[in-house]
Amino acid sequence: MRTFADRFRDRDVSRRSGWAGLCVAAALGVALGCSWMPSLEEQSGHVKANELLLHQLTSPAFFEAWGPPAYQHVEFMQFFVMEDKSLVPRSRVAIGEAPGGWEVNLEAGDGLFLAYPDRGWLVVFFEGRLVYRESLTAVQLHALGRSWQHEDKFRSRFEVPATP
Repeated sequence: MRTFADRFRDRDVSRRSGWAGLCVAAALGVALGCSWMPSLEEQSGHVKANELLLHQLTSPAFFEAWGPPAYQHVEFMQFFVMEDKSLVPRSRVAIGEAPGGWEVNLEAGDGLFLAYPDRGWLVVFFEGRLVYRESLTAVQLHALGRSWQHEDKFRSRFEVPATP
């Protein structure tokens, strides 16, 4: 005959394993959800429709949909992490200021900047994903692209990001 303590212990074990299973399932779901990316065809469809979805698009989708950009720039950059989880490059904020909606968190690494004056977009990628987009005039984008070209003339080989 089973005692009350035996039945309680069995129920406690099943409850703990239930929580452990739930935690494992949640961790897998988060990991799979974070790593999921639409196919390149889906991504380029979004780009063609001017739906620039953060964290869901990669630079090859832009090359496929819009062709090569007029200006391209890679730079080690600090990014402000915003409340909506978008990232704002430090270079797009006035010196000594922080953007509105900043959650007091930073990321840092190589940012890929693509300027499309004919489309009116500056798009920035960090760790392979679109993290920032800004609509600018063609004049503003050409000025930005020329400033990148000027800066590149004075970069040492140690400042140039390694190409994979």
